Amino acid sequence: MIRQAASFIQSMLMMIYIRRMNLAQLDLNLLVALDALLAEGGVGRAAQRLNLSQPAVSHALRRLREATGDPLLVRVGPRMELTPHAQALRAPLAQALEQVRGLFQAQGFDPATSARGFRLMMPDLCVDLLMPAVLAQVAAAAPGVRLDVVPWRGPAVLTPDFARTIDLVVAWTGEAYPGFHRQTLYTDRDTLAVRRGHPDVGRLSTLAGFNAARHVAVVGAGERDDAIEPFLRQNGVERRIALAVPSYLQALRMTARSDLVAFVPGRLIAALAGPLDLVRVEPPIDPGEDAQYLFHPVVAHRDPGSVWIRELVLRVGRGL
Repeated sequence: MIRQAASFIQSMLMMIYIRRMNLAQLDLNLLVALDALLAEGGVGRAAQRLNLSQPAVSHALRRLREATGDPLLVRVGPRMELTPHAQALRAPLAQALEQVRGLFQAQGFDPATSARGFRLMMPDLCVDLLMPAVLAQVAAAAPGVRLDVVPWRGPAVLTPDFARTIDLVVAWTGEAYPGFHRQTLYTDRDTLAVRRGHPDVGRLSTLAGFNAARHVAVVGAGERDDAIEPFLRQNGVERRIALAVPSYLQALRMTARSDLVAFVPGRLIAALAGPLDLVRVEPPIDPGEDAQYLFHPVVAHRDPGSVWIRELVLRVGRGL
């Protein structure tokens, strides 16, 4: 710990020292030349290391002496030796150059060793459909990675500050989130769910049975109607809504414990039919196909970690 602190202090002192020099007139290559001169202790060997001519390295040494106000290398008998100031520069200069090189190297991502966290924004419907398989794959390939699922927000309330904290979004809306790139994740079709043993299960596929049933609607925060309602009205269907809840999962739980009928995405019914003892029934009217989309930040398009997590989620979604 003490060595790390001393190394950090030396590096910081070197950076402060460099800042005091006239950076507008200082070529970064001079620092590379300085590193070679300090490591080799002579112009000839430094020139070989840099694959430059001796006159070019001698010229660099003159400029470094002017910039630092120190001779850096002095002749002692037949050989050159570093001044105390030059000796003090060796370690922090090497660290400073390594940091500069790191600025221009792509940051890799190794799932097996990473402890990175990813924030995923998605509705509860997608959590139930996707996360069990996503978690299984993450546990196998990246046991140190953490996933944080945050409640879904529409594009209108996704502020720029909040958006910067999100690694990917799953949403049914075709609208683009500002600063995010969109891809189709999977498609689905709404159908009916009832509890096993429902007394009217045989009639629900008819329009008369559908209209007579007592329905549970899913009305999200800030919404006035279930998302399926406009389609039904356009087709002259006015169903009897006995209960409205804010999520599909709550709708299916209430359906499993009552004679209510839920008109919800078919993939969710298939995923929870066993645990909730539900039966899927084809509706008398076809609402058509819906899509769920995956959004990722444009600024992270080439980030290796972002590429890894979105490819994993895409693989799960498209494999449903």
